[in-house]
Amino acid sequence: MDLRQLNHLIAVADHGSFSSAARSLHTVQSNVSNHVAKLEKELGKVLLDRRTMQPTPEGLAVIDRARRIRSEIKAISDDLLSINEEVEGQVRIGCIGAATRWIIAPLLEKLAEAFPSLQPRVFDADTNSLTQKIISGDLDLAIINTSAMNASLESKILFEEERIIVAPAGHPIAKNESISVQDLSEYEMMMAAQGTFFRDSLDEELSSAGVEMKISAEVDGLRLLASLAFQGHAPAILPASAASGYPDNNWVLIRITGLLKRPVTLIRNKRMTPSLPSRATNEVIHEVVKEIGPKQPGIEVCI
Repeated sequence: MDLRQLNHLIAVADHGSFSSAARSLHTVQSNVSNHVAKLEKELGKVLLDRRTMQPTPEGLAVIDRARRIRSEIKAISDDLLSINEEVEGQVRIGCIGAATRWIIAPLLEKLAEAFPSLQPRVFDADTNSLTQKIISGDLDLAIINTSAMNASLESKILFEEERIIVAPAGHPIAKNESISVQDLSEYEMMMAAQGTFFRDSLDEELSSAGVEMKISAEVDGLRLLASLAFQGHAPAILPASAASGYPDNNWVLIRITGLLKRPVTLIRNKRMTPSLPSRATNEVIHEVVKEIGPKQPGIEVCI
C-alpha cells in the first residue's frame, strides 16, 4: 500500500468516476483504475462498487483514514519547513461568506506581515460544506455559523451576531432603529433560500414566535442577498456580518429584538495534529476577531 494508491481512491470517491478522477490527477483513466485495483487486491476487499462508483462500507473506512494520513503527511512537510520556528508552508482556511467581509482581509494582512513565507489558501463556502471539508482533512481551519456537533471536531465560539434588517433609506421600515420580531410580519422582505442553515434556523424562531413572513423574494446566497439589499431592491434579513464594508449611504441597518444571536465558530479536526502554520493561523484569527469584532455592528466577541 502506498500514498499514491490512497490518493487515487480518494479522487474517485470525490469525483464519482475513474475518468473524472484521472482528469483531476492529470493522468490517464487506466492508471487510476489500476491503482485502485491493486489496493483492493492488497487489502482483500472491494472498495468501490463498480456499478454505482460509490465506496463500499470497507471503502468508506479506508477513505476516511486515507484522508487523515494525507493531512498528517502535509502537516509533517509544513512542520519541517518551520523547523527553525519560521512559519512556512501552506494553511487552508474556510470561511462562511458573510464573515469574510470583515475577517479575511485583515487576517491575510496580519499573516503576510508576521509570516511572509506562509501560503494561505482561503475557501468561501456554506457551513455544511466547510464542516465536511474539515472532517475529510481538506481544510485546516474553518469559520462556520453554528456550534460544531460532530465528535471529531474541536470548536471555539469566536463571536455571536444578531440577525438584522438592511433596508433602502426611503422604505417605510427605515424609520425604525429596531423592530420586534412580532412586527416583522407587517413588511415584505427578501429572505435567504429555504434549506440553508441561516434560513432554517430563522424560520424555526419565527414559527415559535407565531410570526408568518411576507416574502418578496428568496435568494440563494447571503452575499447576493446582501448585495440586493444594499442596492436598494428591498429590505432583507441578514446576519450582522453581512453589513460590514458597505458605504453608509442609501440604506439603513435595523436591529431585530426577540431573536437569538447566532454563534460563529472556529473549528478544526481534533483527530489530526495541527501543523505549525495551522496553529499560528489559529492565533491570528483570534487576534483579528478581538481587534475588529467590537467595531462591527451587531457583533459580540466571545473570546
